[in-house]
This record gives sequence, C-alpha cells and structure tokens, in this order.
Amino acid sequence: MGEVELLSRIQFAITAAFHFIYPPMSIGLGIGLIIMEGMYLKTKDKKWEELTRFWVKIFGIIFAMGVASGIVMEFQFGTNWATYSRFVGDVFGSALAAEGIFAFFLESGFLAILLFGWNKVKPRTHFISTILVTFGAHLSAVWILVANSWQQTPAGHHIVTRQVGDTIVARAEIVDFWQVVFNPSTIDRLTHTIFASWVTGAFLILSISAYFILKNRHLEHAKSAVKIGLVIAIIASLMQVITGHSSAVGVSRNQPTKLAAMEGLFETKAYAPLNIFGWVDEKEQKVKYNIAIPGLLSWLIYFDTSKPVKGLAEYSPSERPPVNLVFQSFHIMVALGFLFILISIIGILLWMTNKLWTTKWFLWVLVFGVVLPHLANQTGWITAEVGRQPWIVYGLLRTSDAISKTLTPGSVWFSLILFTAIYLLILILFLFLLDRKIKQGIVSEVESEIYSKQKAIFDKK
Repeated sequence: MGEVELLSRIQFAITAAFHFIYPPMSIGLGIGLIIMEGMYLKTKDKKWEELTRFWVKIFGIIFAMGVASGIVMEFQFGTNWATYSRFVGDVFGSALAAEGIFAFFLESGFLAILLFGWNKVKPRTHFISTILVTFGAHLSAVWILVANSWQQTPAGHHIVTRQVGDTIVARAEIVDFWQVVFNPSTIDRLTHTIFASWVTGAFLILSISAYFILKNRHLEHAKSAVKIGLVIAIIASLMQVITGHSSAVGVSRNQPTKLAAMEGLFETKAYAPLNIFGWVDEKEQKVKYNIAIPGLLSWLIYFDTSKPVKGLAEYSPSERPPVNLVFQSFHIMVALGFLFILISIIGILLWMTNKLWTTKWFLWVLVFGVVLPHLANQTGWITAEVGRQPWIVYGLLRTSDAISKTLTPGSVWFSLILFTAIYLLILILFLFLLDRKIKQGIVSEVESEIYSKQKAIFDKK
C-alpha cells in the first residue's frame, strides 16, 4: 500500500468516524421526541411539554454538528478519491441527489418549526413537524445506505469505458434505478443501521436522565424519560439480533471473504465453528486463545451444521481483507449488542420492581453507557468497510486504483492534519454545548415563566 493511499484512507476513516457520531443520535432521539410530544398531546401534562422542549434543544445541537461534519467529509471525494468519484458518479449522484431533495430538505425545512415553532403554531402542527423531521432523518439514512450498500453489492448498472489520451477510463452507469436502490445488501444494512441508531438515541436519553436522577434534579421528568429510553432500547437491541443475523447471512452469499475474516476462518469446512473471542494469527492462519462453539457458524448461516463455510484459503492473499482487524471489530460489535440487551432487561426489571430510582450503581452504568452504542457503531462500520477490502466497489474497483493520481504525501498530510483539527473542534464544541444544556437543566424557573406567558399570548390569539 502506497503512502498516499494509506494516508487518504486514514483521513477518510477519521472524518467518517467523527461524522458518524451525530446521525445515529439524531435518528434515535427523534423517536424519543415523537413519544414525548405524543404523550403531551394525549395527557396535556406540562411535564411532557417541558421534557420535549429540553430534548429538542439537544436535537438541534446534534443536527448542526452532523451537517457541519458531513460537509467537510464530502470534499475528500474530489480531492483524494477522484478516480473513485468518476467511476461511481452516476450511481452516487442519483442516490445523494435523492437524499438532498427528499430527505435533507424535508428534515431541515420542518426543523425550523420544531426548534422555534413553540407557541407559534398549534400543538398538533408542531407534533407533525416533529414526525416529519424524524422521518426526514430516517429517509436521509435510506439514501446514504443505498449508496454505501451499492459499493458492497453492486447491481442495476453497466460499465462504460472510454479512452482519454492513453488511458482507458471506466464508469458505472445506472441501467435500473430500483435495482440500485434494492441491491442485495440494502435492506439488511439499512434495518441494522436504523435500529443501531435507535439504540444510540435511547442510551443518550438514558444517560442524561440517569444523571439528573443521581443529582436529584427534575426527578419526575427524568424518570419518565428513563422509561421511554428503556422501552426504545429493549425493542431496538432485540431487533439488532434479527437484522444482524440476516445481514451476516447476506454477507456469506455476497462477500464470503468478509464473513471468513469476521470469524477468522481460513479453511473451508463443514461443521464450521463460531468463535466467541480470540486473536487471529494471519501468518499461522489460525485463531489463538479462542473459545469456539463447534458447528454453530454453519448452523447460523445455513441452519445445517453439515454445510461447509468458505474459508480464506480459497482466495489469494491479495483478495483478503486485514483479518484480525475485521475479526476483532466484529466481535466487539456483537458483544456490545448483547450487552445492550442485558442492560435493557436489567433496567426494565428494576423499573417493574420499583428499585430503579434507588439503584445507584445501575444509574451510573446508564450515565457512562452512552459511549457504548458509539463504540458499537464504529466497530460495525470498521467491519463493513475494512471487511470489503481490497475493493472500494466490491468486485469492480480496487481501493488502490481509486485514489487521485495527482496527490502527493505532503498534500495529504496537510489535509489530514487540517481535517482532524476541524473535527476535533466540532467535537469539543458539541461536548461544550451539550454540557451547558445539561447544567441548565430540563427547565428553569425563568424558562417556565416565559413559556407560560408565550402560551397565554398564543391562546388568546
């Protein structure tokens, strides 16, 4: 791997990882907002209104950070990955245009009503804006996942070549838009990502609300929010098991080298074992220090332990991804997925026995547990993207061939440092604003008085 390629891959990994902090939170938090505001419309209890107002402010901060980090990230397609951009431009252009027209404008348009429309529009109108903003966030994920899934399992295209000087330039062009949209991995990857986002949003709600309970602030508001967070968390984490299994079955069909790397499987074998954990020695081609369940991988993929699962030995070393990195990231993601289920079940049991509010150790688990979904999202992304290597578009374009031809190591070092600094500033700003909103609390006496006066004026009108 050349220095320019390595640096460009590191740069994109850093910027994508930073950006991927925010969209899952906005998608998941949107579900919480719909429930909270729906409860307010149903009960007319001011507690739900104040709770919704507080979380809308958090949502606004997250949305702004997501937009800022996403814009910066997109510049790299032209600067560092020009060959890739030319190759996928027709496909990506359609998907990203659809994301902008049908999702981003919907989300950002109704965001103004969500943030500033309190006591300026009717409660039901504001609730509709909350639903539409959340729907827009989900729809945005649809089109981004369509574009990314096409890289994993290309479909609905043909390759057009033309000669430019002494170079033959290839380009993928759409022949069936709906085959592009519903390529073999779209649904599995979309559902898995959406439910991962719900888990992320739920744990954000749980973390901040548990902190308020521990500090004996806004107890009624925080307890209600914890209940909502736990319900979303248990549903989404259980759905992750189903969508994750379906996704793994799809990977076995469409990207067998990725599946083999995920399980550290070098030899094709029936009764293939499932590794619980271990360390892959790529030179010796085996998993060390592992605990494995014999036959379980074959059963999970085929529901038949006698069915063989393809190993990496069937492919040349140049066709294999970095095995240990994929293996470790996949197993961390899976372990965290089951940990979310465990935390959710414990929380619900404590809630049902009325012990949740006094079980301080578990409340602290919820406070610090906010980082766990982000770790799961990042390791899942690493599994998907690194597991696809050496292909940037699976089977069609290698990553080494996708780089901009005019780049120099110095220019990439400069942009890498610049982008990393920008993203660190964005992250610091996000944490500062989030901390300030938490310290201000769900609602202050001054804010409560202002809300009441605004509402009285609106009601008279």
